[in-house]
Amino acid sequence: MTSSRLAPGAGIVTVPGGRPAVRTAEGEFLHLDTGTADLAVLTRHLVGGEAASDAEVVRVAAAFEREGHAVRPDPEEGGALTGRTVLLLGDARLTGPLARYAAAEGARTRHATPEHVGRLADGEGADASTVVVWCLDEPVPPGLWDAADRLPAHGTAWLRCHREGAHLWTEPLAAAPGDVTSAHVRLRRLAATSAHRQLAAYWAGHRTPDNGPHPGEAACALVAALLTADLLAWAAPSPGSGLPARRRLRRVDLRDLTVTEHSVLPVPPVAPLPGRGSGPA
Repeated sequence: MTSSRLAPGAGIVTVPGGRPAVRTAEGEFLHLDTGTADLAVLTRHLVGGEAASDAEVVRVAAAFEREGHAVRPDPEEGGALTGRTVLLLGDARLTGPLARYAAAEGARTRHATPEHVGRLADGEGADASTVVVWCLDEPVPPGLWDAADRLPAHGTAWLRCHREGAHLWTEPLAAAPGDVTSAHVRLRRLAATSAHRQLAAYWAGHRTPDNGPHPGEAACALVAALLTADLLAWAAPSPGSGLPARRRLRRVDLRDLTVTEHSVLPVPPVAPLPGRGSGPA
């Protein structure tokens, strides 16, 4: 039978002259009452996997498991993204490190095409274990992501990032109807700036040619790590972490690698205004 081990991030702290404590994965310290159990034996059991024959040690170890501070490792268990498929599109400088990070967490990574995304957006082959990740080292061309915005309605998750000048934006992962799409992000950003006409013109392509700066190796690694964190929250959301990750817009400044976060909500549908002459005067 597999022995219980301390959960990732948890630990036992021995306090000189005082009672031992449990440091939880969240950083809290809890007083540890081992009763008559030998602390050294308990520690060897929870850290080194040493079999425990003492009933009190077994009792305290079971209490660790009930409270989530210990787990029983599954030798056949893979990474957090095992069983998930990550379909990648866009610029290789961004998708390359993301593919490595996702694969390290157990995901199947594959390259996709806009045509494949279009079929998924129509519900053909849609799969709740699949996520489409589209990364652009440039502003989003008009209409490019319109079809992909329909993916969550058919159960396929949708994650994306793009660059505008020296800022690279990672948008919230959308996994279900009602989540934040790229169209919602554009509407929210337009509403948040007094330069909405200029921003809309910039997105529409009425601008001088893009001249970077392109993300360097460190920036690409940072962006890939942020996107991987979003994938992990989608695959195995912990209490309180799943929804915030799907409402989080990040801006990465490529000049100094600072990251700022903004909460963003979906935009509810609005009925069209009645046309002139369509109603009573």
